[in-house]
Amino acid sequence: MNVAAVDPSSSDASGAGVSHSVVVADVGGTFARVALAHLVPGQTPRLGGYRTYACADHASLAAILADFSASLDQPVHSAVVAIAGVLDGDVLINANLPWTVSLSATRAQSGLGELQLINDFEAVALAVPYLQPETLVPLNGPGDPAQAFPALVLGAGTGLGAALRFADGDRPVLASELGHAALGAGTALELQVLAKLLQRWPHVDNERVLSGSGLLNLYPCLCELRGVAPQWSTTEALIGAARSGEDAVAVETLQVFCAWLGSLAGDAAIAVGARSVYLAGGISAHVQDFLADGRFRERFLNKGVLADVLRQVPVWRVEHGQLGVLGAAVWHAARLPRGG
Repeated sequence: MNVAAVDPSSSDASGAGVSHSVVVADVGGTFARVALAHLVPGQTPRLGGYRTYACADHASLAAILADFSASLDQPVHSAVVAIAGVLDGDVLINANLPWTVSLSATRAQSGLGELQLINDFEAVALAVPYLQPETLVPLNGPGDPAQAFPALVLGAGTGLGAALRFADGDRPVLASELGHAALGAGTALELQVLAKLLQRWPHVDNERVLSGSGLLNLYPCLCELRGVAPQWSTTEALIGAARSGEDAVAVETLQVFCAWLGSLAGDAAIAVGARSVYLAGGISAHVQDFLADGRFRERFLNKGVLADVLRQVPVWRVEHGQLGVLGAAVWHAARLPRGG
């Protein structure tokens, strides 16, 4: 587990409080991570019963929540689900989930009396103060994580998520849908790729390239430009071929991906005035060698007169792990009444 076991405020957590349990989940396009959170006001949430579900193997989000609830040795009637997408009334708008999500139907079918849906990267950002420094891999700049707010949290998984974490306040996280903002090209090669993608879609957003699914859009474009036939049809196979070096275009795909991600990270940090950047998401760990080879940092800093400013913005890679699950618990804990 990549989160601290102590409260980040370093305050005495021994005060009296009423214990409360809630099912917490972090649901992406590929996996749903679910746990039972034990909450006491003033203490860091404790997670137990952690399980990972492959989303495509289950009929619905409700089926996953019902299965997890049935595995518990105590009845739990409420849940907080951190999930990719935007809630529009009762329906979640999301391009990467294998099923549609209705809040009311999920609540009824899962047997939960109370169900809240929050943005998945809002949850990841809420967990940032609980990170252990030794789990952070530096990619740029100096800096103390405890002092580096506001913090931009950016992550490529099945899609692309982002949120901004402030040091404190009643609403410490600003969620975003940066993944669906228009993709900007910064090199001649990226312009060629973007031109090809615009032949397929009238709007090419960031996650069309900068995500796990986006890698499978980028790779065929580069194959066409290099005059070779694509060999890989899954993200896992493509990354494996790149890491082994057996396919030169697969290697180039990850190099271009990481450089392009660095450019977006720099743009986003400038746009929101971030003083630090955390790279989360399931893809970052799989492409860690390519993130560290210098291309990401070069493009992160390639922002003209603001390059020297960005040199002082620390960038860390962090394993996604249970961050989203913990963040969902933190979100719920903040809404519990204080005292015992």
